[in-house]
Amino acid sequence: MTFSVKKNEDYVKEYREPQVSWGNVVTISFYAFDPETGRLRRKRMKLARELNRIPGKRAQRDYVEGVVRRIREELEGGWNPWIQQRAGLVYTRWEDACLQYKRFLAKQLESGTMREESITSYMSYLRVLARWMAEEKSQIRYAYQFDKRIVDAFLDFVFLERDNSIQTRNNYLGWIKVFAKWLLSKSMIEQDPTVGIPVLKRKDKKKNRDVIPDSVLRQISMYLKERNPHYLLACYLLHYVFVRPHELARLKIEDISLKEKTLFIHWDVAKNWNDAVVTLPMHVIRLMLDLDIFRHPGSYYLFSDDFRPGQSFRSEKSFRDYWTRTLRKDLGFSVRYKFYSLKDSGITNMLRANTDVLSVRDQARHSSILITDIYTPKDVKKANKLLLNYEGVL
Repeated sequence: MTFSVKKNEDYVKEYREPQVSWGNVVTISFYAFDPETGRLRRKRMKLARELNRIPGKRAQRDYVEGVVRRIREELEGGWNPWIQQRAGLVYTRWEDACLQYKRFLAKQLESGTMREESITSYMSYLRVLARWMAEEKSQIRYAYQFDKRIVDAFLDFVFLERDNSIQTRNNYLGWIKVFAKWLLSKSMIEQDPTVGIPVLKRKDKKKNRDVIPDSVLRQISMYLKERNPHYLLACYLLHYVFVRPHELARLKIEDISLKEKTLFIHWDVAKNWNDAVVTLPMHVIRLMLDLDIFRHPGSYYLFSDDFRPGQSFRSEKSFRDYWTRTLRKDLGFSVRYKFYSLKDSGITNMLRANTDVLSVRDQARHSSILITDIYTPKDVKKANKLLLNYEGVL
């Protein structure tokens, strides 16, 4: 049987006009979209009991026509017999829910309440989810259908079929928890679909990067002094000043104080959301002067096109790309020596040089000295000389 489908902007309003069957038992039937099956489904209403109480054929016909008219009006108004209204749940199309979420993320970026890299990650997760739904024919019509079964199957896809790491799978789960919380706040779902889905534990919780040995650091320095001194400045700021990559991308020349020999990190780009002032070592300042950094306007980004000062913003990805595609390729060092390893190496070497741990903590902007202590090499962890000869009164 074929039939046309009347479509409005909302799929909830898909239906076929009600028809009357005038048999021994008068029946009104119509088709309405069933979100569980993704197809139109017939609904029948028998009127035998109602008509038995109405005397006269004319009055019975008027009653039936009135019922048909009310059903048509309700269908046109969005009523759907296959959707049970529960607790104010909003029946929003899945595509519309995703669009609203994207707009929400854009507003978060505009207002500065979320970092660009976080929003980029969230958008990437959403794209992967959408592609998986399309490829697996798991496309859902309404947001309320985004349930535990869907989430569990998607995470299996990420972990097993894409062969991603446990950490990546857990990252996807973390994002879905955030996404589900937003859906709940908009009354698009009734319950958190991630409840009961565990975070997988890793046996090896070590970082996937290593401290860079001094010999490789010298190679990097010699190579960049000759080939790309502006990128060397970025390496200096990560290694000696502990400016994180997403902060590097947003630094402006006006953030540097030659007089005070400091660098200002704005709260809206800092990891801990606090303004900070960190010290610039003299050899870092000398490299800035050699590169004529301060002949450019203060409003320029410190690292723009080709890592030179300019008006164009370049994302933190550009630092990692150059490290991977050019520097590592030419020097042939281990893949475990990553761009961010410069920060780990800088903290480790600073502690090895007997720099007091409080100064290192402040320069690295760690929330606790315990975090700084993680970087302390085992051969540096010695007895405190101030305590060796201490005697109390006991």
